[in-house]
Amino acid sequence: QVHLVESGGGLAQPGGSLRLSCTASGDTFSDYAMGWFRQSPGKERQFVAAISSEGEVTGYDDSVTGRFTISRDNAKNTVILQMNTLKPEDTADYLCAANWSPYGGTYYTMSGAYNYWGQGTQVTVSS
Repeated sequence: QVHLVESGGGLAQPGGSLRLSCTASGDTFSDYAMGWFRQSPGKERQFVAAISSEGEVTGYDDSVTGRFTISRDNAKNTVILQMNTLKPEDTADYLCAANWSPYGGTYYTMSGAYNYWGQGTQVTVSS
């Protein structure tokens, strides 16, 4: 079992950047594939980015490809979402999630694949 805590959200201007962090505690972090999702009021939870347990493969939603980068530091039990060239439509609550996947080489884009979730951090993009 892992406990996830997100940080780094806030207010950014269009075209600006934010860096979200998700820190895990509990089980062995390197056994988990990680993902970032976002959700706005009245909308379904949307996949943003994901990374395999050892960080060897990553995946992105088309809406963020080329602007967002996911990375992880297993020594620090942390996964990062670097968000550049932000747009107003990126405004949402951002949640990180963990899937027990100890053999590596896979990431997951479906929210139902994830066993553990953080509480979320709010990102607002507005001028």
